[in-house]
Amino acid sequence: MFVSYKWLQEYVDLSDITAAELAEKITKSGIEVEGVELLNEGLKGIVVGHVVERVQHPNADKLSKCQVDLGGEAPVQIICGAKNVAQGQKVAVATVGAVLPGNFKIKKAKLRGEESNGMICSLQELGIESKLVAKEYSEGIFVFPNDTEVGQDALALLNRDDEILELSLTPNRADCLSMLGVAYEVAAILGKEVKLPQAEIEASNTNASDFIKVSVEANSDNPLYTAKVIKNVKIGPSPLWMQTRLMAAGIRPHNNVVDITNYILIEYGQPLHAFDYDRLGSKEILVRRALDGEEIETLDDVKRTLTSEHLVITNGSAPIALAGVMGGANSEVQADTTTVLLESAYFTGGVIRKASKDHGLRSEASTRYEKGVDPNRVRAAANRAADLIAKYASGEVLDGSVEVDTLEANPAVVSITLDKINRVIGTQLTLSEVQAIFSRLQFEFVADNDTITVTVPSRRGDITIEEDLIEEVARLYGYDNLPMTLPVGVSTPGHLTDYQQKRRVVRRFLEGAGLYQAVTYSLTSEDKATQFAIEKREPIRLAMPMSEERSMLRVSIVPQLLEALKYNTARQNDSIGVYEAGAVFLANGSETLPEEQEHLAGAITGLWQSHPWQGEKKPVDFYVLKGILEGLFGKLGLTDKVDYRQVALENMHPGRTATVLINGETIGFIGQIHPSVQKDLDLKDTYVFELSLKVLLETAIAPLRYETIPRYPSITRDIALVVEKEKTAGELEQIIVQAGGTLLKEVSVFDLYEGERMEQGKKSIAFSLKYFDPERTLTDEDVTKTHDKVLSAVEEKAGAVLRG
Repeated sequence: MFVSYKWLQEYVDLSDITAAELAEKITKSGIEVEGVELLNEGLKGIVVGHVVERVQHPNADKLSKCQVDLGGEAPVQIICGAKNVAQGQKVAVATVGAVLPGNFKIKKAKLRGEESNGMICSLQELGIESKLVAKEYSEGIFVFPNDTEVGQDALALLNRDDEILELSLTPNRADCLSMLGVAYEVAAILGKEVKLPQAEIEASNTNASDFIKVSVEANSDNPLYTAKVIKNVKIGPSPLWMQTRLMAAGIRPHNNVVDITNYILIEYGQPLHAFDYDRLGSKEILVRRALDGEEIETLDDVKRTLTSEHLVITNGSAPIALAGVMGGANSEVQADTTTVLLESAYFTGGVIRKASKDHGLRSEASTRYEKGVDPNRVRAAANRAADLIAKYASGEVLDGSVEVDTLEANPAVVSITLDKINRVIGTQLTLSEVQAIFSRLQFEFVADNDTITVTVPSRRGDITIEEDLIEEVARLYGYDNLPMTLPVGVSTPGHLTDYQQKRRVVRRFLEGAGLYQAVTYSLTSEDKATQFAIEKREPIRLAMPMSEERSMLRVSIVPQLLEALKYNTARQNDSIGVYEAGAVFLANGSETLPEEQEHLAGAITGLWQSHPWQGEKKPVDFYVLKGILEGLFGKLGLTDKVDYRQVALENMHPGRTATVLINGETIGFIGQIHPSVQKDLDLKDTYVFELSLKVLLETAIAPLRYETIPRYPSITRDIALVVEKEKTAGELEQIIVQAGGTLLKEVSVFDLYEGERMEQGKKSIAFSLKYFDPERTLTDEDVTKTHDKVLSAVEEKAGAVLRG
């Protein structure tokens, strides 16, 4: 909501407070003022000039040579390029030495050989947005009314010496979507009175009911509808002061009748609509729900198909307005309009919101209806508008209004005790202090001992319960004045759960390993929804997606990380590693909410190490990423519980992918993405992993145990085993460990041979085995016994033989 400081002064005395000071007080009372804008900041030297002569520039077809009276001794010559400049006009002139927006300084100049002593300005050149300038002045200079005095400050006439307060309103404060609502708020803050505008209508002897009949079928949607008729209207521009106020509020001027309805919208917060009576096609107004498939062409020249969920204003048969949202083109007020039917109505928010949303029409009117208008201002707003139309459009207001009124607007009555107010906000206010606050708010109340019963005015529909009254007392008393107190009772210090602590360990380790944390969308496209999923389930589609690219809930994090790598690679950042700990969503059928699981995923590409001086480069590979994971498992104490098994997965490299298991249960995968996927994403070799973080962090681990450093020497034996190519080193290692018993402490692979001397279909894997006993020095005989058991086991269970 944009609030004009000068306009606000018509309702509340602000002579002793500046706009900046007022903004601070409003903010401290609970409504945030985002900023205060001085419209003419930095501008100077702009006056009203009279074009006494205009001739064609002798050396330029598109320029005019003008003699302009600025109120001095003699006119000055100004060269102007506007098409609409003409003799006799009163215009805004930036004199020599003037400053325009952007710190543009006006100097004497020669244009095509002719001297120019200033600049005739358009509204845009004075800092007014193009979308707010009336159509007749959207291209060219602005022309003041003929009775404007020459030499006056043009900025003051255009209300550019005003200051605009931008209020950031929460949905409950719909009362401040009007100047009167803001006036009540400011008056309460400052402890002053509100001066309400008065409508003085001189009605004609003709009754409005002789011209129009009003019927309402949808009474629940439209419990109150009033119609006034104004004859002999002369359509023309609205007064300059009204145009400038509308522009300051963010509304473009059109003509006197339309501008008056918009002016009342801002002043009262009550939307109005003006129909051309002679274009209605009947003498009847019928408010009803639209028929399915019914059409209306709205003021924006768009044909819209309606449903039975939309409310329309009709002439008894055909729609002439989409109620509370936008009028119809067939009844629009135009330059030849002479009789106006003025609508002021109370529509319920739900039906207006439905129409606004379905048709993508978010208007100033619909915004106010959706949040709730004051039912007691419906008639007052119509009378004020009729009075202004009579004054500024020479209209003749017919006697009375034609109404349908089924509205039951009983004011809310809320009681509260002084003790509860003080207990909740921690104060020691007296009854008279609380009563004074309610008086400032202009709330009617009755005090009975320590109980106060408040009758809430209809403009404050947000106040319905005791807590609302407590908030009003607290904010008007001043949040800064509330005492600071500590919570009563025994306080329990906060702490992280074991799961949260481990999750932090995971993040710190991965960042220490060189990966950047990524936070990606939980929404993805249909073609990516099932890619890289650990657990295959049907993806979940959003009911109302923003776009097809973000229409499905993800079941894997890897596709989003690959998007991040693609984005960075396209910007020459081609060596990067990222990880994310985030949620995936698994369907549990159409009738049950999806299951949300936390996963951990990572992706790396490019060079892992680069030392140009030493001439060393190490591209990422499977073992780089596996090494990072093994370091993480070691940090979590899971090294002895983790196993890897080669696997073929969709979108993954068939020979460089493995599942990750904990205690024999698959928790995820690690590997290189398929070359074809890499090509599609324009990536180099890229390796990814994804694990169930929940399983990873909730796996039980044995308590930490310490052992003394061995005092006795160890014995190492190396063996090279010839096995079938399909046998993995992991399988052989498990057999060796089981057979080695307590003396075998370490097993490691140190060689793989598949050369030409090896039998077809075979390979040689070499292991280093370390034996020792912490209690004594081992003999060759002790080691040989255990070592023979190992050799027998690998031969029996894996068909392995020692390589000769």
